[in-house]
Amino acid sequence: MSSHTHPISLQTGDALLIVDVQSDFLPGGSLAVPRGDEVIAVLNGYLAAFQQARLPVLATRDWHPSKHCSFLPQGGPWPPHCVAGSTGANLAPGLKLPADVIVISKATDRSRDAYSGFEGTELDRLLREAGVRRLFIGGLATDYCVLNTVGDALKLGYQTVLLQDAVRAVDVHPGDGARAMGQMLERGAMAVTLKQIRVVSP
Repeated sequence: MSSHTHPISLQTGDALLIVDVQSDFLPGGSLAVPRGDEVIAVLNGYLAAFQQARLPVLATRDWHPSKHCSFLPQGGPWPPHCVAGSTGANLAPGLKLPADVIVISKATDRSRDAYSGFEGTELDRLLREAGVRRLFIGGLATDYCVLNTVGDALKLGYQTVLLQDAVRAVDVHPGDGARAMGQMLERGAMAVTLKQIRVVSP
């Protein structure tokens, strides 16, 4: 399935999953995603729709120990970022998250990286307990944590909807983001934009 233009009505069994929209990944942060801040206003539109429909909202966050294996001083590829409890690890202050948002901390084990929100977390169990069948996923970054989270959601059998207007890429190599988009759609994700979302009052 690829990009669709027809409206999508939110329904019971849907949930919104916001991936790693944290201060360190925004402009000025220690691992800033180019134009990463642009996702906030769009995600707030999705957040409003899901709250109006009274559907669950979840958010993942990198919550690294101070000497995480992905950090440059430890031989990893990235500058230190999103250290548990630091300001940089906070979810973006501009995100209008509901009071009952479920926050999933990932990559908390010093010796293992986890780009996917499902890896080493209770995300799958929580979604199944909530009766979630279709997952709408947006956030940062397209070519790393979004790509891996979408891939795992598909493997686990969720209908997976990529919020293509609410993701941005690191693009370590030019075109990484576009390639990641292509991979997610090839694997079975469907891409939508905010203007397609319809809320039928619960």
